[in-house]
Amino acid sequence: RQAVGNLGKVRRVSRTLGAFPPVGAIVLFDGSDTEQFQDAKTTAEGLLEAGPVTKMPLSDFQLHLEFKVPYMPLARDQARGNSGVYVQLRYEVQILDSFGLAPLANGCAALYRQQRPDLNMCFPPLAWQTFDIHFTAPRWNDQGQKTADARITVLHNGVRVHNDRVVATKTGAGKEEGPEHLPLRLQFHGNPVQFRNIWLVVK
Repeated sequence: RQAVGNLGKVRRVSRTLGAFPPVGAIVLFDGSDTEQFQDAKTTAEGLLEAGPVTKMPLSDFQLHLEFKVPYMPLARDQARGNSGVYVQLRYEVQILDSFGLAPLANGCAALYRQQRPDLNMCFPPLAWQTFDIHFTAPRWNDQGQKTADARITVLHNGVRVHNDRVVATKTGAGKEEGPEHLPLRLQFHGNPVQFRNIWLVVK
């Protein structure tokens, strides 16, 4: 038989993959050391493993990070490449192998159990993906009363999936809200999710 055409494999790449930190940015991890984190471990290839917490507390910021979820074909649902970016230890942007699924409130790039992403921009497992997160912390008065909710914008693989979204309460197992600034955690949830090229700009 004569071939009528060829179907090539499409490899999607985030337009923010490999983004360089701008002038004034704080480099949290570039593979050279883990000085900006507590409880940090790296792989033999120089990648950051899930689980570390930043030493510095954070308020308003812009964050870039790159992550890779493992290939776990026999796992299902929340057991499949689970991690998360815990902003102020309170608000989780979920990391999960959600490739090919509809957007879910507990899927990748969700504000965990609160708001699903507008689009599912997941790449296949083992592909490097990006989060670009713009966060504005809640505001509090001198009496400890909240006067404004947290707000967050998330770009997943270069596409905006949350646009200045209001986050009225903590997500999932996050710490209770309060006026104190807390650090950022890259959650370890039993799966070997890896990270690289992490930097932020304090606003």
